[in-house]
Amino acid sequence: LREMTLMIFFLMFIIESATEKLCPLRASIDVLEGEYFFLCYLESMQEQFQEEAYTINWYKENAGKQQLIKETHRIVSQMNFLEFWPAELSDSGNYSVTHSNGKQNFTIQKWTLNVLERNKSSCFNKNHLTTEIKNAGTGHSLKCSDLSVNENDSITWYKDCKKYENETERELDFKSLTVQHSGMYTCKILINHEGKLYHSTNTIKLVVEEVGRDEEIETEIGGTRMKHLTRSSHVMLCLGKEEILNCTGFLGYYMQEDASLYWLLNQKFPEKCSSIPENEPSICEEDSKKLQLGNKFYVTRLLRIKKVTDEDLHHNFTCMLQADERTQIKIVKLKKGNTRDLPVHIFTTGMVLAVLFPCVAVAAVFVCVMFRVDLVLFYRNICRRDDTAGDGKEYDAFVSYLKDCVSATEEEREFALKILPMILEENFGYKLCVFERDVSPGGAVVDDIHSFIDKSRRLIIILSQNYVSDRAIYELESGLHKALVERKTKIILIEYMPISDYNFLPESLSLLPSKRVVKWKKDKSLPVNSKFWKNLRYLMPAKPTK
Repeated sequence: LREMTLMIFFLMFIIESATEKLCPLRASIDVLEGEYFFLCYLESMQEQFQEEAYTINWYKENAGKQQLIKETHRIVSQMNFLEFWPAELSDSGNYSVTHSNGKQNFTIQKWTLNVLERNKSSCFNKNHLTTEIKNAGTGHSLKCSDLSVNENDSITWYKDCKKYENETERELDFKSLTVQHSGMYTCKILINHEGKLYHSTNTIKLVVEEVGRDEEIETEIGGTRMKHLTRSSHVMLCLGKEEILNCTGFLGYYMQEDASLYWLLNQKFPEKCSSIPENEPSICEEDSKKLQLGNKFYVTRLLRIKKVTDEDLHHNFTCMLQADERTQIKIVKLKKGNTRDLPVHIFTTGMVLAVLFPCVAVAAVFVCVMFRVDLVLFYRNICRRDDTAGDGKEYDAFVSYLKDCVSATEEEREFALKILPMILEENFGYKLCVFERDVSPGGAVVDDIHSFIDKSRRLIIILSQNYVSDRAIYELESGLHKALVERKTKIILIEYMPISDYNFLPESLSLLPSKRVVKWKKDKSLPVNSKFWKNLRYLMPAKPTK
């Protein structure tokens, strides 16, 4: 009789639910804070009480005692409904509804209501959803839970918290599912109550799987990934070396926060690598990581064998993946293998580097030699190097040239008195001592020459075939003495005209480095950025350019 009565109640519940709100029959109910919700029982459940006069009371348990619920503007009792406009965190607790005839109270139904805190960064709570797993290529409909008050309540669907294709129907139909349809679907119902808008949401996690999916769980041994379709496999490892087993589980086409993957060593959990000293031989497990490759999501975890021993060959290394309320395992057994050869790509890379490194070194030396002058000038300019500060010298260079004027040396005279000072002084900030320009007449010529050379950092000698005179030879000999004996002044030779025989010059001149000779090539050397002026500035003391 009792079973028949329950069957009748169940059939009546099905009939009523077609036209009325769906009353929750389960004992524990979850609801999100800030949303409209109601508790109710089927009116047919009170027909077993035949009294004409009766009252319906709603109670909430507080400190172990049942307290009668008093109606407010937010909590409203209407016959077989207890409505929350809206539900708050403080509403969590045990509820019951009773039938009273004045003499006795009969409990009709009991519930445990859990009001969950809303996730402010998402449109749903991961603890308040249902999961539906379907195969690709099949048709399916997602149904929004019936929490409406009237037929005019508006419904909006969202996928992953973004509005989904302007869908406003209670059911979301898919004619043929694809893996791209996987995601979090939330239907939002807007309810108008006493001039205010309230809402209620329902979230469904849709998982669409490809038929015959074979990439559930993978392992990677020693850097080589293998896809396994069997529950166990053997891998070849070298004794005495460190090895890393990488287990990767395929989660599907959306991230599953509650998915877990871990290793078991002979049905026991290995220790965490962070808790084991670095130099102690052991087997440990790294923390799991979740990653996304394209539109696929994976979870991976490393098992580190710091030193493979014979004992490890007898162990079972089990990788276990738990996701979508399913558990998958992969058992790995180790076998002793031969010493691995050096991988081809590493050997090839090493050979290429061994060949390229000498070539690069030779090229670098060649560039430094060919562009030595440019590199030094660039370095001086960047570092603002100054070799003239604090040395007590007044001039950067003393200019010596043929003073005995004849028509054949007029160009040489113009070069010494105009071109050379104009470029070095005006463009590069050097201070030259030109005897005819800077020495006042009336003094002893020999003493003046000796004094001004002593005050100069360089001696610039403009050589030509006609460089023969008492004064010029004295300037040259005085400069050579300071360069070779006293080492106070450096000499720069400018070959103004091609000289085939240097026999007319002192023999000591041959002791000077050949690199201190700069050749003038007339019009080709006139531009400020020509090789002539670069070489001359390279031989001059470093000085910041104006």
